[in-house]
Amino acid sequence: MNLADALDPSTETFWRHAGTSFLCGAAIGLERQFRGKVAGMRTSILITLGTSYFVTLGAAMVPSGIDPTRVLGQVVTGIGFLGAGVILARGDPIIGVTTAAVIWVLAAVGALIGAGYLQSAMIATLLTLLVLVGVEGVEKILLRKTNSRGSGVYGVIDE
Repeated sequence: MNLADALDPSTETFWRHAGTSFLCGAAIGLERQFRGKVAGMRTSILITLGTSYFVTLGAAMVPSGIDPTRVLGQVVTGIGFLGAGVILARGDPIIGVTTAAVIWVLAAVGALIGAGYLQSAMIATLLTLLVLVGVEGVEKILLRKTNSRGSGVYGVIDE
């Protein structure tokens, strides 16, 4: 990947990266939006776009002696604060943990795109959607079985 192309809006590479960031963020954000979560489509798209831009820019600075992994590390730290804010802002009982994890994954998808791994980012997006949509069905089945036996799993308290 030519980093100059990835940072130049007059090139196809730039638009391929921006488009992939937009679509991956929108796909995950749409699922979150339908569920009424605080991090919906706009937030998700902005996280993937922003992370992609930061990672590409960091990698482009390699010739100047700047370590691109430091940029990635700072993105991960910043996203951690964003995710923590989603959890803390919710009160009791603790909710927002899945949304915080989704924010973390969105940053990872954006980082994949910024590093030029567009296909991996698309697969990561599909796997994330599989977890968000598919695992819920399994959880409901387990919850029904747990409730019928009264074992106290999944928030059901035996007293």
